[in-house]
Amino acid sequence: MNFDNKNKKTGISRIIAAFTNTCKGFYWMSKNEAAFKQELALLTVLTVVSLFLEVTTLERIFLIASLLLVLLTETLNTAIEAVVDRIGLELHELSGLAKDLGSAAVFISLTIAVLVWVGILCF
Repeated sequence: MNFDNKNKKTGISRIIAAFTNTCKGFYWMSKNEAAFKQELALLTVLTVVSLFLEVTTLERIFLIASLLLVLLTETLNTAIEAVVDRIGLELHELSGLAKDLGSAAVFISLTIAVLVWVGILCF
């Protein structure tokens, strides 16, 4: 591997390359991951719903941010799964654990979203 900085992008070209990679990742997730598609649909619908709720701007930000947290966690979970699968497809206890922990993180983020929505709308 070449770790020198001579070939690294800098300035605006680095920002453009980073944004391009971000778009590729987002596109891949939205085409290939069923859970991400469902969570993206949920984010879209509930974001629109939040615009009609009688809540403060800060509360609306928390409502939407809690949904974005779910997408973030799902993306990281998928990244973990991709790396584990890249390393090898044979069953291994640590590979299973890594995937289970990623799944647990998604569950935690979903729980946070539910708590935020219930907390703001019901109390």
